[in-house]
Amino acid sequence: MILVLTGGTGGAKLVEGLAALIDPAELTIVCNTGDDCVFHGLYISPDIDTITYTLAGLSDTEKGWGLKGDTFAALEQLRRLGNDAWFNLGDKDLATHIARTRLRNEGRKLSEITDQLRRALGVSATILPMSDDRIETRVETPQGEISFQEFFVKERSTPEVFAVHLAGAEKSRPAPGVLDAIREADAIVICPSNPVTSIGPILAVPAIRDAIAGRRVRCVAVSPLIGGRAVKGPADRMLARMAGGTTPAHVASCYEGLIDALVVDEADPAGPMAVRRVVTHTLMTDLAASRRLAETALRGAA
Repeated sequence: MILVLTGGTGGAKLVEGLAALIDPAELTIVCNTGDDCVFHGLYISPDIDTITYTLAGLSDTEKGWGLKGDTFAALEQLRRLGNDAWFNLGDKDLATHIARTRLRNEGRKLSEITDQLRRALGVSATILPMSDDRIETRVETPQGEISFQEFFVKERSTPEVFAVHLAGAEKSRPAPGVLDAIREADAIVICPSNPVTSIGPILAVPAIRDAIAGRRVRCVAVSPLIGGRAVKGPADRMLARMAGGTTPAHVASCYEGLIDALVVDEADPAGPMAVRRVVTHTLMTDLAASRRLAETALRGAA
């Protein structure tokens, strides 16, 4: 049984590689929910949806989010009616959010809803939100504090980031099944997602951090940086400010006491690290590359 901690796009590629390498039923994936948001009255879980769509073979790999072949007629009509529609929601994607919102309004927990939706889409891997409690990632910028989606989507990650706050994390509890998955795992893999805004919220759930710190199996993380730069997104800028740099040692410092090894790219600089360094080619350009990186990560956790 392999336990995976992940955010969205980069993590989804590695998860896809793991699912191609081993029986997907042996995967338990804990997803970041700090990015969750409400638009047009609908509850949206971007990272959960990206992982679910990817494992269902439905994701739009060109955009890195949403469903392949989706259309945006509803969004265009919302704009015509005067709505602020900067967050892109495809027509088929809307069905997921409508179903999730209806179930939440009926009193169902996010973990229950996530399990129902992944089963409906034929996904055999277990997908868990990090918590059923609301945790919101807030980004402090020169213009003030904004939600992660405002920063990432509306502002296209352009503002300088002074700090990241995780509202509600201190008092949050892991979703049902998360602690059992940590205890029963044969290995733990942290995906190449942003350590600050994708993995950080998961580890901010106190009992999850404590459980991984007290693990009996190896935990390996895959760096999201190549040559000190992010493939996509603001991870390098955030690490430069909040971790003091973008070397493998700085990435590893985000997981101090939680990992045994860090998988880094051949382009990354050498230097001392507190954990074992595993060097490989980390850019995932296709499924074969994702599978090779997944194999390397599992070897690093052996």
